[in-house]
Amino acid sequence: MTERPEMYRYHNGEKAVLPFAPQEYDARLAGLRRAMAEIGVDAVVMTSMHNIAYYSGFLYCAFGRPYGLVVTASEDVTISAGIDAGQPWRRCHGDNITYTDWQRDNYWRAVRSVAGQGRVIGYEGDHLTLLQRSKLEAFLSPSRMVDMHEVTMRQRMHKSVAELALIREGARVADVGGYAIREAVKAGARELDIAMAGRDAMEAEIAHSFPDAEYRDTWVWFQSGLNTDGAHNPVTGRALARGDILSLNTFPMISGYYTALERTMFVQEVDPASLKIWQANVAAHEYGMSLLKPGASCAEVTGQINAFFEERDLLQYRTFGYGHSFGVLSHYYGREAGLELREDIDTMLEPGMVISMEPMLTIADGQPGAGGYREHDILIITEDGNENITGYPYGPEFNVVG
Repeated sequence: MTERPEMYRYHNGEKAVLPFAPQEYDARLAGLRRAMAEIGVDAVVMTSMHNIAYYSGFLYCAFGRPYGLVVTASEDVTISAGIDAGQPWRRCHGDNITYTDWQRDNYWRAVRSVAGQGRVIGYEGDHLTLLQRSKLEAFLSPSRMVDMHEVTMRQRMHKSVAELALIREGARVADVGGYAIREAVKAGARELDIAMAGRDAMEAEIAHSFPDAEYRDTWVWFQSGLNTDGAHNPVTGRALARGDILSLNTFPMISGYYTALERTMFVQEVDPASLKIWQANVAAHEYGMSLLKPGASCAEVTGQINAFFEERDLLQYRTFGYGHSFGVLSHYYGREAGLELREDIDTMLEPGMVISMEPMLTIADGQPGAGGYREHDILIITEDGNENITGYPYGPEFNVVG
């Protein structure tokens, strides 16, 4: 009978061109290792899509299987399932071990082969499930466990020059999708068909600009009428009608990096009540962008925009925070929660951070001006202010269409 191994190295083919140069990943790992040394962590076992992608370049497809990246003082090894064959090795910076399905928990045996036993182990408290934590403890027998999720998040919040270049490209591609959607809007068209026009334009542009990339996860939420009331409402088959409020949302994904364009629109005409709300939200958007500069805290910016809306008797229509960080994240993985424009976040803005400004007001169905109004720009914090990298225009002059 053929002996079936618990794990093996399947280095099939040549290494692929990753989103960033090897020096970029080396710098990220060096930053992590400095933090490990300061805290006294011997090995970090990362399990999330965002951290594995950030430190190795590999963006996994779990499909119910666990994946990992183990970082020690001298090694960085991705752990992947046999179903992926050599792709994880080709698409990662560093080494890769493939675990087999022949017996349960070969994943943790592979992790143990790098992390060792009886050591101080770092983990991601915002991602590791109770089940997998119990297995980590059983297989690694750590002398101590240290939650590293905030340490890694803080590192991801500060973008390198290479990351900023990629994010700028993402913002440009989001604009491409926005213009494609604008051209597709007309009375009688379905949300679905308009969304597909934007998505197809972005995917073609990403493939043109990043010929060595993997293509996945780019999407559009295009909402109309009542469906605009929530920022994350899925696309439907609803047909547009004259006078409908619209919400354009394009999300190009480039090697795990998320960017976005979000705009309020109307089909052919906008009524006076809606125009008044729209203009007030645009004014808040412009005011909010003016506040994003080094030394400002997220909570302070939020409080100032709150006061702006309260003076206009509109604060009760706000439904969520005013902006968030960008980087390795998507609608199903990653979040840099330390850089969000909310009342409970006291992070100070610093050069090299990237943040959105996206005020939203939702007026209930049946009320004058009913619908959801949202504008969204991406801003890089600079030494003396910010750089707005979103180009698609906002406001009534450009966005009454069809």
